[in-house]
Amino acid sequence: MENKALVWKWVEEYQGVFCELSDRVWGMPEICYTEYRSVAEHTAMLNQQGFRVTENVADIPTAVMGEAGEGGPIIAFLGEYDALPGLSQEAGVARYSPLPGNGHGHGCGHNLLGSAAMLAATALKSWLEESGTPGRVRYYGCPAEEGGAAKSFMARAGAFDGVDVAITWHPGAHHEVAKPLSLANTRMDFAFRGRSSHAAASPHLGRSALDAAELMNVGVQFLREHVPQDSRIHYAFLDAGGVAPNVVQAKSTVRYAIRSRDVHAMFELNERVKRVAQGAAIMTDTEVDISIMSAVSNLLGNRPLEEAMQRNLEALGPVPFDQADLAFAAEIQATLTAEEIDNCYRKTGVKPADPKPLSDYIIPLDTHGEVMIGSTDVGDVSWVIPTVQAHVPTMAIGTPGHSWQLTAQGKMPAAHKALGHVAKVMAATAVDVLTDKILMAQMKKAHFEQVSEKPYHCPIPAEVKPPIQPRPDTL
Repeated sequence: MENKALVWKWVEEYQGVFCELSDRVWGMPEICYTEYRSVAEHTAMLNQQGFRVTENVADIPTAVMGEAGEGGPIIAFLGEYDALPGLSQEAGVARYSPLPGNGHGHGCGHNLLGSAAMLAATALKSWLEESGTPGRVRYYGCPAEEGGAAKSFMARAGAFDGVDVAITWHPGAHHEVAKPLSLANTRMDFAFRGRSSHAAASPHLGRSALDAAELMNVGVQFLREHVPQDSRIHYAFLDAGGVAPNVVQAKSTVRYAIRSRDVHAMFELNERVKRVAQGAAIMTDTEVDISIMSAVSNLLGNRPLEEAMQRNLEALGPVPFDQADLAFAAEIQATLTAEEIDNCYRKTGVKPADPKPLSDYIIPLDTHGEVMIGSTDVGDVSWVIPTVQAHVPTMAIGTPGHSWQLTAQGKMPAAHKALGHVAKVMAATAVDVLTDKILMAQMKKAHFEQVSEKPYHCPIPAEVKPPIQPRPDTL
């Protein structure tokens, strides 16, 4: 435990400045590929802490990497800092109270995610220097997790090549090693092109792109009955063609999110959805252009790494929340429904006899709750290198992801305590990898066995580039 105590000492030494970093990023919420101010904050902190900094990783201007150390294995910590639209909220207020501005908000806690990951990397950097252990530590600042698949583009570009292990976390409501469950996901646009005409005087001359898009939606509704139960298909109109009902609409674009439990099944489902779109175009005598915007793979687990992280989580115990933390969490819970709170327990499979508004227990590694999963671009990293992920509570039990309630809790003392706590878990897991040759061999063997039969193939076609957004003039 001596090595653990040394790296935990460094986490405690640096925790304050990284809580300040988290709060600054919370106060400048930026969405998918617009995180210019947030990445500047992370880049400045990497320079301040003495990392060798690489900007514009994978030709993405809002991605950054910092490295420290020499020789030995390479340990990567993955951080994020993107926000979400429509989730602006005053901090520390348990009622809906959006702030003035663009309406964005950190409703998934990525301000905390990136700061804690860099805190763990900085503590490990100092531990490497103090202990004289050979090894390198990297912090990857990754933008656009929310719908932009930046890590998929980064993996495709080889940004993680040569790395031995990736360690990360995500804000949650419980203490647990994250289950390696996520859905592979493709976001695909279907742009229908027809011919406009007067809808009353000459409808026979028109070819309705809107009809084609609606027929596609109907076709996909019937398709839903004939896909695996854990697949998901969602859609949204990007362009309905216009607002005049007396015009045959000549254009219409609909975006689909197509999800499956593994990336290979997703590839098959993608083709089925494409054929539905092509059929709709034939039925309406229109044309359809199909383009992939982004895509992510499903997560691969790594049992040896998960067991190592679980041991460190149990050694630390729960986050030491105080009565003030519990009191505010209770205020947040008062804004939630009983169903939302119950749903949170059902996902983990654990509900204590005397539940508190903040988790004070650790979920055993092999506990299984109801499967309710989304998608993450961490999945692509897990196909390239062994990857492990923690959840630590930064929010009241029952807080929905992507909610104003989550934004409200993002700067609270409870979140700051969790930030330091999970940094200790991640840094200690990295120390285990660096000092335990058996663990290193086991995790690499486990990873090789999973990808040897079906090697990684990035789900984003080579010709698709990251949808980079322009740098605002105000920066």
